Amino acid sequence: MATHVSSIRSRGMELLAEYQKAPSITLRNQLVRLNAGLVRKIAHRVSHQCSEPYEDLEQIGYLGLIHAIERFDPTQGCAFSSFAVPYIRGEMLHFLRDRGRAVKIPRRWQYLQKEAHHLQAELTRTLGHTPSDSELASALGVSVGEWREVKLAYKNRMPLSLDATVCHQVDSAITLGETLPDHHHLLMQSLEEDRQQIQRALNRLESRTRTAIEFVFFSGMSRKEVAAKIGVSPMTVTRRIQRGMDEMITYLQPQMLQTDP
Repeated sequence: MATHVSSIRSRGMELLAEYQKAPSITLRNQLVRLNAGLVRKIAHRVSHQCSEPYEDLEQIGYLGLIHAIERFDPTQGCAFSSFAVPYIRGEMLHFLRDRGRAVKIPRRWQYLQKEAHHLQAELTRTLGHTPSDSELASALGVSVGEWREVKLAYKNRMPLSLDATVCHQVDSAITLGETLPDHHHLLMQSLEEDRQQIQRALNRLESRTRTAIEFVFFSGMSRKEVAAKIGVSPMTVTRRIQRGMDEMITYLQPQMLQTDP
């Protein structure tokens, strides 16, 4: 079993490396299918905290998986699953946030809810049991469908405690508060993505140009010091840096257009 899992991971890294070199829909679809289990696992956990269908969360999760595939750099030595989880989970949480905005309940429904509260006790005494939806709807003079919409509206309006458990597995209890986005983590993640993009752009440069840029911007050396170190004039160092920066900008612009939401 361990050998099989290792083989799948190895194949996944091979496909990710191929995709980075030559992105294609076919390769991306293969990677999505290979990592579908990760999306399903996260969707299952998140579904415990909300009323949204598991299937909807799963579909949203695939969008996060695709973003992760497009931004992952296999040369950085990071496991793809660790890299992808924040994207998949983040996409689901954004979906829940957008769906969960407070909605004002219509006055008619507020009135029906208030009347139902008074009628329920009276009907329980009269009928000898807790009234059903159809019995309450009949007493209110509305359809069963409308009464159920009123109940659902009030149910979804109730606030949840951040300490509420959203996953009941003994070995992985998670509270609602723990599922909220960590803005510091998101910032660090964004900075890491920028670093990876810059590194990829640097790797595409001719070696002498890359060396000049690294000495000046990463090592903090002056152009004069770099010139003395590599045996060229300061003007040559300046030209190489300018040429390299232009090439990097040319490479990074389409990358930013592709990855920006």
